[in-house]
Amino acid sequence: MSELITDVLVRNGLVFAFLFVGLIMLFSFWVARRVLRGLIPGVALAILLGLGLAFLGGERGIAEYPLFAGMALLGGAMLRDFAVVATAMGADLDQIRHAGPAGAVALLVGILLSFLLGTLIAWSMGYTDPVSLATIGAGACTYIVGPVTGTALGATSEVMAISIATGVVKTIATTVLTPLIARRVGLDNPHSALVFGGLLGTTSGVAAGLAATDPKLVPYGALTATFYTGLGCLLCPSVLYLLLLALAGG
Repeated sequence: MSELITDVLVRNGLVFAFLFVGLIMLFSFWVARRVLRGLIPGVALAILLGLGLAFLGGERGIAEYPLFAGMALLGGAMLRDFAVVATAMGADLDQIRHAGPAGAVALLVGILLSFLLGTLIAWSMGYTDPVSLATIGAGACTYIVGPVTGTALGATSEVMAISIATGVVKTIATTVLTPLIARRVGLDNPHSALVFGGLLGTTSGVAAGLAATDPKLVPYGALTATFYTGLGCLLCPSVLYLLLLALAGG
């Protein structure tokens, strides 16, 4: 009987993935309500539990196991982007236009601040050449901007890996911490969501964090976060790299 059930679940991997995620959400909300008395949001607990389960597998996380193979599709970029686009149906264009200038400023500040922090991290690790500094600095923007910059500048594979890891850490931190600090920082309206997305820029982290906070805010944060990635890919391997080169006397 157990073999029959396992075979059915494996052949219907995506359906079982939805069920499994639903059980995780149910358990997390129960713990948040009954045990933690609302101190930590249930969605934040679910995210932490999901990240913990991801470490049980290999490159594909828990999807490495045949029983959970459907998690690879459920957690993939296609359904993630579909969910973001679907929520955009509720976006208010007037709110977006109203927050346009603030979003633009947030984009520039977010990229410059992330690049600076990433560069300082690289310098503290012993990297002094402008190419490595720029690549790791770009990785602090997002894990996409980092390898794009490294490829353009000819960075080593080791530096590229560090830049990607830096971006992944930022994404995970944004995903987990956003629902925990949202109330304290006033992240409860479209205007603040646009600024938030522009400051942090990691589309996956911003979308997941805002979804855990208020699903209606996702399209606003994802909008500026998407522009952040594109702008970072333009600025990091060009203007910001040249600035580092000038400071290094190259």
